[in-house]
Amino acid sequence: MSASSSSRSSNSGWSRKENKRFERALALYDDGTEDRWQKVADFIGGGTSPTEAKRHYERLLDDVQSIESGDVPMPNYRSSDN
Repeated sequence: MSASSSSRSSNSGWSRKENKRFERALALYDDGTEDRWQKVADFIGGGTSPTEAKRHYERLLDDVQSIESGDVPMPNYRSSDN
């Protein structure tokens, strides 16, 4: 396992570049794609495994569900005139 994938699995922190590639891969390979997670992982590169790609997607779905259900409080942004 590469250093990037081992650190990713320990703290689930993906780089901005990896997340962008992940987003592009999801757009290319939808639910009906054969070997979807292998293709997504290959597109991301950097030693990402299909299991890591799928796990990242599942965490994303959990986050969206939490936001949509109101479980995540809205941030208190400062107004631009302060």
